[in-house]
Amino acid sequence: MSAFIALDGVSHAYGGLTDAPAVEGLSIAIEEGEFAAVVGPSGCGKSTLMKLATGLQFPFKGSVKVAGEEVTRPVKIAGMAFQAPTLLPWRTTLENLLLPLEIVEPHRSEIRRRRVEYAARAENLLSSVGLRGQGEKYPWELSGGMQQRASLCRALIHEPQLLMLDEPFAALDAFTREELWCVIRDLHAARKITICLVTHDLREAVFLADRVFVMSARPGRVLVERKIDIPRPRDLDVTFTQAFQDIVQEMRSHIVRARQ
Repeated sequence: MSAFIALDGVSHAYGGLTDAPAVEGLSIAIEEGEFAAVVGPSGCGKSTLMKLATGLQFPFKGSVKVAGEEVTRPVKIAGMAFQAPTLLPWRTTLENLLLPLEIVEPHRSEIRRRRVEYAARAENLLSSVGLRGQGEKYPWELSGGMQQRASLCRALIHEPQLLMLDEPFAALDAFTREELWCVIRDLHAARKITICLVTHDLREAVFLADRVFVMSARPGRVLVERKIDIPRPRDLDVTFTQAFQDIVQEMRSHIVRARQ
């Protein structure tokens, strides 16, 4: 079975061939329905990998395939969430969730006719992340953690097959961050979508992922691929076990070597 996300020998430089590459000889394969995490030192190309896999950037060498198709344009089957929620302050939370449906076909052509249906879908998503009844509030009326939950819902509103997360919990306090780990854990279990998480938080990566990929210093490539053999479902208590801490320490040692 071919991988759902497949980068093969990819090299990419933002300023063209004359600039130092952000990634070079990067190969990675993520299976359908898998939860993968990508970690590594700062500037190693983690976010570049995400942009390449979603068609926001294109490599000058190598191939990028998603769902068996070469990526030559933005990937419509992907949803994305970032460190900053980037909710539009003049739109209610519900209206923010509906925004992708106003842009992405075929929803764009159908949103007037199906607006009630789409609004109900948005309300159900909000309820699934603990935001029942918050749809009419504006982003500035929500806490940071609530805004990030809404951002996750917006990434899922068009029912994507792939969810790309670029350090979505980095700006939150420790308790809120762990709450959202459980939210995304439960969303993955319920929806069986493919998720790729880019993060600096090794505990986050080990808690959430089926596999963790460790990247080298710039130009980035995959140095280590580690299967996380901690049984699912995982509760936060598992983060205090010796087995969990051993894996985190192993990941840390790989990154220390990658920075040298």
